[in-house]
Parts: sequence; structure tokens; C-alpha cells
Amino acid sequence: GPPIPSDHGNRAAWAVRHRSVILVHMLRSALVVCVLLLVLERPAGAYLDPGTGSMLLQALLGGVAAVGVIARLYWHRMTAVLQRIQRPKR
Repeated sequence: GPPIPSDHGNRAAWAVRHRSVILVHMLRSALVVCVLLLVLERPAGAYLDPGTGSMLLQALLGGVAAVGVIARLYWHRMTAVLQRIQRPKR
């Protein structure tokens, strides 16, 4: 990608202009980490107690709630983008 400026003011402007590039790099890095974790896994021989299932369920429900809150916060922005996409250009 384009070089990152050294001074702070231009760096913030650069980040705003190139946020899609930054997002792609972050997602690619997360994918690489996930693949490495799956490929390099070893058996742990650990015991999972009954409370683990409820903890996992609680984490899953917390994630669903977080997605709902984010969707609610950005609802107008998302609908504006969808309307722009659906509206034919003249």
C-alpha cells in the first residue's frame, strides 16, 4: 500500500483515506492466525467441567448482543449505503 506519513496529523488523515486497505490487512492477519491455530493444534488432555458449556453459551450470546448493538448504532449508515446501491444512476 501507500507509504504511511511520519507526522501524526497526516497519519490520521492517511488512516481515514485508507481504512479499507487497513481493514483488509487486519482481516487477512486474523485469518492467518486462525489457520495457524487450527493447523498447529495439539491434544491438550484437559478436563472440561460442566460450567464450560454455560460459559461458552454466555460468550456466544454476548457476541450476538454486541453485533445487535453495533447494528443499532450504525443502522442509518447501513440503510443509506443500501439505498445508494439500489438506486439506479441517472
